[in-house]
Amino acid sequence: MYHKTIKPFPKDFLWGASTSAYQVEGAWNEDGKGPSVMDMGNHPKNTADFKVTSDHYHHYKEDIALLAEMGFKVYRFSIAWTRIFPNGTGEVNQNGIEFYNNLINELLAHNIEPIITMYHFDLPQALQLKGGWSNRETIDAFENYGRTLFINYGDRVKYWLTINEQNMMILHGSALGIVASDGESIQKKLYQQNHHMLLAQAKVMKLCHKMCPNAKIGPAPNISSIYPASSKPEDVLAANNWSSIRNWLYLDMAVLGRYNTVAWSFMEEKGCTPTIESGDMESLSGAKPDFIAFNYYCTATVAESENDATDKSSTGDQQIVLGEPGIYRGAINSNLSKTEFGWDIDPVGFRLTLRELNERYNLPLLVTENGLGAFDKLEEGNVVNDDYRIDFLRKHIEQAQLAITDGVKLIGYCPWSAIDLVSTHQGFQKRYGFVYVNRDEFDLKDLGRIRKKSFYWYKNVISTNGGEL
Repeated sequence: MYHKTIKPFPKDFLWGASTSAYQVEGAWNEDGKGPSVMDMGNHPKNTADFKVTSDHYHHYKEDIALLAEMGFKVYRFSIAWTRIFPNGTGEVNQNGIEFYNNLINELLAHNIEPIITMYHFDLPQALQLKGGWSNRETIDAFENYGRTLFINYGDRVKYWLTINEQNMMILHGSALGIVASDGESIQKKLYQQNHHMLLAQAKVMKLCHKMCPNAKIGPAPNISSIYPASSKPEDVLAANNWSSIRNWLYLDMAVLGRYNTVAWSFMEEKGCTPTIESGDMESLSGAKPDFIAFNYYCTATVAESENDATDKSSTGDQQIVLGEPGIYRGAINSNLSKTEFGWDIDPVGFRLTLRELNERYNLPLLVTENGLGAFDKLEEGNVVNDDYRIDFLRKHIEQAQLAITDGVKLIGYCPWSAIDLVSTHQGFQKRYGFVYVNRDEFDLKDLGRIRKKSFYWYKNVISTNGGEL
């Protein structure tokens, strides 16, 4: 759709950027913090672990000053569950409470609103040893954790996110290093875990509305439009299948309080429907999120299934397998260029994804991740010329503005990431930030903070409220 007049970004638009605790904080075992599954996992050979990362734990004041210099309205970060409850439940760690108190207060002192993700992949290892999300007791542990966050920070935090990329944890948990891969048998276990996570999410959303009536809360999955490989009806049906399994299963439950029928049919076919206990569906209904937060990096393209093992193939740089025998198979989209790490670049798909979400759920939308991972080079004079990142973000912001003109209720844009941090599969070599952190995979150097070219570009984007891209 072409528009004669492009609508401006809303005057109160939430410009910012994002990080996650295990990827940016470091200090993995300091001040009473317990280990998470991400701390205990195996790391790809020749890549950094999560022990020091960007050392944000000790540099947060310096980092927040840089975000303020860029003009951030919001900063989306996650709280490490194991800083608050080292064992996932039980005794509260006051040092952890105090760290996030200080972080939130520092943000507010710089007129930056915190957007807090409650859970970003880093389940407490103590809970994992008891079965993790397969154990229904983890639902109560998460609700108790949420209650503790609302008690301590609810007076100052207006925006809460429940679970980051729950769909990726279920669909690609082994690739993310969250669960062990044991073939087809893992599906039933994962969809039972998914049911428990959905219950935990619904409970904390209801709890937030009760305890923090002036706050807003929403889910935070990874959502993307799915293209059929051709206009062949079977390819279109395959794309519809994948959209329901990948996207709508998670949001239909979060927003509408029911299982998506196509996704449920898929689980029946694969023999992985979850056990639903008495009272579960009542608990899942009526959570009523105030908005939908979502991460977007690229679209996917799929074709008709051949109903055999050839349906499955690896994509991109994260060892993620795309395809499901009898459901769909991955396909290449020759219309799109790719990043250095093999991810499709699709700004128009971003606009399409925004429109799909808007039309399906009619809720405000908040983008909580969108960005370009690249091999940034620190040049003489402490210069990082990341024009490729500027180009990527500019094109996506342009499409976001077109989506607003289409009628989408987009309230904010928080790309990944605010500063450089450890990528789950490529360590420190794959950088996303507006701020360069001076370290290599195994050489911490001075951990200095260096403004990239994109830093100054994004600062101008914010100061002009998207008027100058």
